[in-house]
Amino acid sequence: MKRIAFAVGLVVLVFGVAMLAKTQTGSVEQEIIKLENEAGVAMVKGDVSFFERVVSEDYTWTDPDGNIWTKADFLASMKSGEDVVSSWNIDDYKVRVYGDAAVCLARVTSKEQYKGKDVSGQTRWTDTLIKRDGRWQFVASHSSRIPQK
Repeated sequence: MKRIAFAVGLVVLVFGVAMLAKTQTGSVEQEIIKLENEAGVAMVKGDVSFFERVVSEDYTWTDPDGNIWTKADFLASMKSGEDVVSSWNIDDYKVRVYGDAAVCLARVTSKEQYKGKDVSGQTRWTDTLIKRDGRWQFVASHSSRIPQK
């Protein structure tokens, strides 16, 4: 009888831990999606201070043309006004969480002028984030244009 009670208790414990882990992962996924949406709003507003907070010092972005940008490059471009974003809509999220690291894949549809050139369209983004000091930060991004059909 004790073995059966132990086995049942163990199954309940394992099931409970698994459910808690799934709930926490779902919560983290929602936290990442919220941060991504806030980044989209900040792009349209040109909110440099938002990106100063959420982009790590060692950040690297590979843009659709294969250029490598650092955090300093990205912020300088925003401050200069050479990148004007009038809309930035994100959808088709896929978030994978690995403890204090996460990868977010999404599609962005934007209306944007960069150095006077229209660069509007759709891109696929892969953002890598880590949790440092209790908050998520972008550490790397890659974007690729989605060809129009």
